Amino acid sequence: MREIDERVGLAPGAFDILLRLVRSPDHRMPMTRLAREAALSSGGFTKVADRLCRADLIHRQRCDVDRRVTYAVLTEHGVGVADQARQVCAEVLRRRVLEPLGTGASQELAEAMRTLRTANGES
Repeated sequence: MREIDERVGLAPGAFDILLRLVRSPDHRMPMTRLAREAALSSGGFTKVADRLCRADLIHRQRCDVDRRVTYAVLTEHGVGVADQARQVCAEVLRRRVLEPLGTGASQELAEAMRTLRTANGES
């Protein structure tokens, strides 16, 4: 995470939020759900969201059919920063995890991660 922060300028919490949004349909998610998934309190998430808005990484969008819902939506700039951060993350994981493990252990790790994902109901 330190290398992502140094190279892209994203703190761990911001990286987590952008990653969740870039993987979401239309790059948006209700803010309450996003806060819950990122394991942040409402107040903590509001502070992070405010910083992301000021950095032009996300914007808030009201729901047309439910006034209680506000979406966090990636901006075009936010999509670019999220993609850049994912590339840095992949490089770091290759260098610090996969290369030291070697091919066989890396394949075992991938299988173990798939097993955990399936056991915990995520596809």
